[in-house]
Amino acid sequence: MVAPADATAEPSVSAWSPLRTAVYRSLWLALLAANVGTWMQTVGAQWLLVHQANASTLVALVQTASLLPMLLLALPAGALADTFDRRHLLIAVQLFLVVVAVGLTLLTAAGRMPPALLLTLTFAFGVGQALTLPAWAAVIPELVPREQLRAASALGSISVNVARAVGPAAAGVLIARAGVAPVFGLNAVAFLIFTVALVRWRPGDARAVEVPERFTAALRAGGRYVRHSPTVRRLLRRALVFVIPASALWALLPLVASRRLGLNSSGYGLLLAALGVGAIGGGLLLPWIRTRLTANQFLLVAGVLYGGALIVVATVRVVPAVLIALLPAGLSWVTVLANVNAEIQLFLPGWVRARGLAVYQVVQGGGQAVGALIWGLVADLGGLVGAFGVAAALMLVGAVTSQIWPLPDLRGMTKDPAAYRPPLTLALQPDPRVGPVLVTVTYRIPPEREAEFLDAMEHVRGSRQRTGAMRWGLFRAGETPDQFTEVYLVPSWDEHLRQHGGRLTEADQEAEYRARDLADGTPEVRHLLPAAAEWTFGVGQQAA
Repeated sequence: MVAPADATAEPSVSAWSPLRTAVYRSLWLALLAANVGTWMQTVGAQWLLVHQANASTLVALVQTASLLPMLLLALPAGALADTFDRRHLLIAVQLFLVVVAVGLTLLTAAGRMPPALLLTLTFAFGVGQALTLPAWAAVIPELVPREQLRAASALGSISVNVARAVGPAAAGVLIARAGVAPVFGLNAVAFLIFTVALVRWRPGDARAVEVPERFTAALRAGGRYVRHSPTVRRLLRRALVFVIPASALWALLPLVASRRLGLNSSGYGLLLAALGVGAIGGGLLLPWIRTRLTANQFLLVAGVLYGGALIVVATVRVVPAVLIALLPAGLSWVTVLANVNAEIQLFLPGWVRARGLAVYQVVQGGGQAVGALIWGLVADLGGLVGAFGVAAALMLVGAVTSQIWPLPDLRGMTKDPAAYRPPLTLALQPDPRVGPVLVTVTYRIPPEREAEFLDAMEHVRGSRQRTGAMRWGLFRAGETPDQFTEVYLVPSWDEHLRQHGGRLTEADQEAEYRARDLADGTPEVRHLLPAAAEWTFGVGQQAA
């Protein structure tokens, strides 16, 4: 029997709680319409190609054209969403998608839609989706209270799965009655609805960026944060450990339907519907589950359920039994990924949230893509049953590792900016582009505090590297054994100002104060600038 969550667990939050917030509700409904329109557009594009020469290849390329931009652009899209106003970025992207959808509608209605142009416009839709997802995911914490983030993440998964069920069915009926052009037209209307909802949203405490961060610098800063954040890396590993074996079901289910169950396309649709129903149920049950299981118990149970479903799908030839097994598989899929997604949203500070979420989307999408290729090759070599058996074994092993390498406890952790450093007046005012900048901090540490100081500086090292330092080191003076000098290199003066002006959090403050409290006197700080740089003498520069 699984033990209930401890008494310090977060209070129960209804699956529908975020929808009580009017702004989130209107945006969620508008996004649901856009998701339905996207699935309708995909079906319409595929239908236009089914009678073409090389139809099987062209139809498959519709999915490729839709998903490839996510792998190519997710990280740059995250940097854009953290650099510019996210609401304005979302509005601009949705208007772009409306224009593409209108052009697709008019050209299709006029009979001027060759396959190459259709795939090009489908790729354009994929670009829009790639630019939308990181910005939207980063906006959610601005719309709902912190304790409702997991429920909001689950509602996002519900939206996707409802659209997956409704969109293709609605498109099929509309194509049969009126043709493909009206399907594309409804997609344009759906994106227009989302645009209007975004325009009507007036953030009360909008995130302002007075001087936008340079794009390449923002991209590198996001990569540094993820690379030097053990918590984010562990969350990404947990997602990958689940996604790779889980992707076997999505990749090989069509073969199970046709070869093992003898089903036609309608029967395959029924199997997908069972997965979708389970996924929707998982989204609704996630808040209830979290009040009864700890995060790591939850990962164990979900992994066991999904592994069991893989075994049933591989070995049972009775359709009703397979349909029943797919329900917990869909539930586990959504609850695990929605939970990990929400944990990353809770952990990431605002300045890097979209970039961190973009990395998560690359890991999730890339894991599915690579996993599908792996399981296809395994099935060719060892058969369907063998492939599902290996996937089930990996899933169960991954579930057990959640108890060995558990998720970090993020309760009570805040990532709000903490402006705690006093201003420092420099004799030189460097141009923001000047760099690199070498910062030194010299401490006097009595011998009896050395061990504790060295431990504290490990946390300071992580803080410096997450917030902008390219290199970091701690050195000891041979002439004065009680003198320790921290040295770290920042790419530019602008990066250093951002590092100390908006990227530091309360956790960073706690780490730095712990180290400074162990020193005798106030540590001495120096900012070393390139000798050949241009600057202005006699003008003070405020820095943190």
